[in-house]
Amino acid sequence: MSLLIPRNQIATQYLPIYMESLRIDTVLNFDLYIKIGGEMVLYRSADLPFTERTRDKLVANKVLRLHVSSISRGKYQKYIEQNLDKILTDQQVPEEKKAGILYDTSRALMKDVLENPTYGENIQRSKRLVENQVSYILKGQEAFHNLLRISSFDYYTYTHSVNVCTFAIALIQQMGCKDEQYIYNLGIGALLHDIGKSKISERILNKRTSLSSMEFELMKKHPKWGIELLTGTDLIEASSYYPVLQHHERGLKRGYPNGLTLDEMHEYSRIVAIVDTFDAMTTKRVYQGAIETFPALKVMFSLKGEYDCELLKSFAELMGPEGLASI
Repeated sequence: MSLLIPRNQIATQYLPIYMESLRIDTVLNFDLYIKIGGEMVLYRSADLPFTERTRDKLVANKVLRLHVSSISRGKYQKYIEQNLDKILTDQQVPEEKKAGILYDTSRALMKDVLENPTYGENIQRSKRLVENQVSYILKGQEAFHNLLRISSFDYYTYTHSVNVCTFAIALIQQMGCKDEQYIYNLGIGALLHDIGKSKISERILNKRTSLSSMEFELMKKHPKWGIELLTGTDLIEASSYYPVLQHHERGLKRGYPNGLTLDEMHEYSRIVAIVDTFDAMTTKRVYQGAIETFPALKVMFSLKGEYDCELLKSFAELMGPEGLASI
């Protein structure tokens, strides 16, 4: 007997997933659902192998998306993380689908990290994810642009963290770096740069009006709180701490928490300072709309001495050389 789910409950109870995320001949420990006539129907029970025949039948019936119950989200997430390297190197999976699976997996992981930042397994999961993200982005600019096309333009700390990691890896590649370990350590620091915000209430993070002076002083503590949380786990390389602590530092000693000059900032921090600001400006916040790419970069170029000029120029080129003339 099929299990039918009322239409008005579908959005909140079910997570749409890419069929390409399911590996042939792997046993799934979560149920699969399909949407038929606006209703959700149980298609395949847990603990059954996902076979080539199963996939071909779905394709023949033009089923593009499957669904997983929100109760099984954790099981699905673990399954994807364990198989992500195989998905990203599978020539049968279209590149845009790879980007979508990688981005969705990254967002879900960062939600878990921010909900439980001191849980060591979450940091280990982050490290494995960044390895896959570095490998994918280093394939070339098309991989980066695939991720860019499906990035969220609504600002949440978890989507922002994923966007910043993507931009940072792509920028250091744009600068000519080929040392994968160096890029990986940057990626970890970029992904976790805002982990200290997990200690700040949602009321402040999502406030629709300007922060009070007291609230802003509290917000300014998140870089140091991030360091405290991560040192408690003792799971990442020392260099990955720099962008966590220094991403709000600006040249001319205008930033926080330590009022550093550009020369005093680590290269990772100078990179993350740029991409962190850019993503914050170009995504929609609860209190302000998003700015288009090149107007945002123009504003950043006008802040003389606050950002590393060479890095900022390379980032503008990464985002599209045709727009440089307007800056």
